[in-house]
Amino acid sequence: MEENATIPQLSPEEIRVLGSLIEKSKTTPENYPLTLNALQTACNQKSSRKPVVQYDEETIVHVIDSLKKKGFVSTVVGGGSRVMKYKHNLAIQFPLLPQETAILCLLFLRGPLTAGEINSNSGRLYEFEDLDEVQTLMNKLSSEEPVYIKQLPKQVGQKESRYIHLFGEFDEEAYQESTTGSEGQSTERSSRVKELEDRVQVLEEQLLQLRTEFDKLMQDLT
Repeated sequence: MEENATIPQLSPEEIRVLGSLIEKSKTTPENYPLTLNALQTACNQKSSRKPVVQYDEETIVHVIDSLKKKGFVSTVVGGGSRVMKYKHNLAIQFPLLPQETAILCLLFLRGPLTAGEINSNSGRLYEFEDLDEVQTLMNKLSSEEPVYIKQLPKQVGQKESRYIHLFGEFDEEAYQESTTGSEGQSTERSSRVKELEDRVQVLEEQLLQLRTEFDKLMQDLT
């Protein structure tokens, strides 16, 4: 894939941390900015992530430091707590609308997606009016400078084309080989999987809140 000269190339770990911060700023604003433990939990959660990862604390700290140097992450201290917290600066680095940021967030965390998949999974990040709005925005993000996303060629057996973000390297050839003929998943099964993912995400966000409260309690006791 040709490198987009105006978009910085981030590592998979940086993309996961950045995407997790963007997501939690919208889905759990009461716990945002995130503590180190909460950010680790967000990166490693099982739902709404592809691939699922298991980053240790050392990895998260290293990635945060790298993203801070690139201007994508800032530290926050205050608000009655001495716990160090972290927030993203994507909207400061790039002139993105909230709905455009939501699209990038989903691509950061879930990998290649169709416009329909973005529309169905974006509810807690941004409420799009309809699929047409999503498609219009994706056309804009993939054609106007700077170009943030790219449309992949439609594969045999796939009903829709998928899109990828351009903030990191992507092996299109390997992806095409792995997805050929894999579009045959039934609508009923897809709906069931989505329902289970939503349930898991609720539980993981409850865990995130508990870890945030635990961090604050431990800090208050020291």
